[in-house]
Amino acid sequence: MLAGKSVLIVIGGGIAAYKSLELIRRLKERGCAVRAILTKAGAEFVTPLSVGSLAGEKAYTDLFSLTDEADIGHIQLSRSTDLVVVAPATADLLAKMVHGLADDLASTALLATDKRILVAPAMNPRMWLNPATQRNMATLAADGVLVVGPNEGAMAERGEFGPGRMSEPAEILAAIERAFESDTRVPLPAAPAGPLAGRRLLVTSGPTHEPIDPVRYIANRSSGRQGHAIAQAAAEAGAEVVLVAGPVTLPDPPGVRVVHVETAREMLAAVERTLPVDAGVFAAAVADWRVDGEAGEKIKKDGTGVPNLSLVENPDILATVSRLAQGRPRLVVGFAAETEKVIEHATAKRLRKGCDWIVANDVSPQTGVMGGVRNTVHLVTGEGIEDWPTMDKDEVARRLVARIAAALAEARQ
Repeated sequence: MLAGKSVLIVIGGGIAAYKSLELIRRLKERGCAVRAILTKAGAEFVTPLSVGSLAGEKAYTDLFSLTDEADIGHIQLSRSTDLVVVAPATADLLAKMVHGLADDLASTALLATDKRILVAPAMNPRMWLNPATQRNMATLAADGVLVVGPNEGAMAERGEFGPGRMSEPAEILAAIERAFESDTRVPLPAAPAGPLAGRRLLVTSGPTHEPIDPVRYIANRSSGRQGHAIAQAAAEAGAEVVLVAGPVTLPDPPGVRVVHVETAREMLAAVERTLPVDAGVFAAAVADWRVDGEAGEKIKKDGTGVPNLSLVENPDILATVSRLAQGRPRLVVGFAAETEKVIEHATAKRLRKGCDWIVANDVSPQTGVMGGVRNTVHLVTGEGIEDWPTMDKDEVARRLVARIAAALAEARQ
C-alpha cells in the first residue's frame, strides 16, 4: 500500500511531537519515502537530528535557507510528495491553514501544496472545544482536508482530561493508508472529527402552528434561526443531529436529519421517536395552547358575533423529556424567551421544568431578536448564570455547542 509513496510530515509544536518520530519509523518500514518540516515550536520538543535520522534525510526548518531556496525549496517540498501530513496539528497551524497565512516554512508549504492534506489535531481540551477552533475545523473539512482524531484522555497538563490528544501513530498510519485508497481530492469516509464525534443530539426549532380552522392558526413570531444554527453547529462539531422543525422558511441545515412537523403534539411525537440521545436542545417556541376542537370548515364572519374559542394546554415537551425516568438525555437544554424579568423567569423555569440548563433571552420588540440575526443570551445552570455578549445567532450556536461538548466530556469521566 505505502511502498513507493512519498509523504511530507509537518511537525508542529506540542508534547505530542514525539509521536511523529514513531510515525516516521513506521512509514519507512513500509517502504514510504518521508520528508519532514519541523516548526520552530516543534523543534522545542524533538530535534532536527532525530527527525532527520529516522526520515533518512535532513529535517527542513528554515524558509529562507539559501541552499534550499535556490530552487524555491518550499514549492518543491510541498509538491514533490503524494500526501502532506500535519502531526501534531496545533491550534496555531490549523488557524494558519484556514486563513492562508505563510510566515514560516511549514505554513508556506501548506499554502503552496496542490496535494491532499491530512491533519492530526493535538491541543488542550479547552483549546479544542473553543468555538474558534471548531469553526476552523469546519472550514478545513469543507476545503477537503482529511482529519484523524483527536482522541479523548489525560493531557500533559496536570489534572487536564478531555478531547485533544493526538491520535496514536498506528491510527495516523491507518488514515494515511485510507487516503491512498482514493485518487480524488474528496475526503474518504471516516469517523467524524470534532468534540461531539460519536454523540447523538436532538434539537427542536421554530414555532408550532395550532389550527383554528383550515386557514387560521395560533402561532408566535419565532423564525427558527437560532435552533437551526444550533443544529448546524452540532453537526459541524461531529455529532449525529436530528432537528425537529416547526413551520419555518429556512433551508434544512447540511449534514442534519430534519423532521418537519406543524403542531406541538406532532413535535412531541417526533421527539419521543428520536430518543435516546446524549443531549437535547429545545429551542422551539412551542405554542402553549391550542383550540379545543379544530373547525372542519373555515369559520365565517357572518354577523352573529365573535366565535367562542375554547383553549386547552399543549403538551409541555421540555418538561416531559426532563422528567423521563428512562431514556432522559444526559443533558437537557431549554430556552426561555422573555419580555421582562428575563433572569428571574428563566431561573424559575429551569427549576419548574426540571431541565439542566436554560438559555434565556429578551425577545421584547425593541431587541429585534424574533426574526433577527443577533441575540443576547444568558446561560442559566445549576452552578450560576453566564451573561454572554450580543452575538450573531450562529456564534451563539457555536458557543453553546462548545459548552455542551465540554459538559458531555466531563460527564464521561
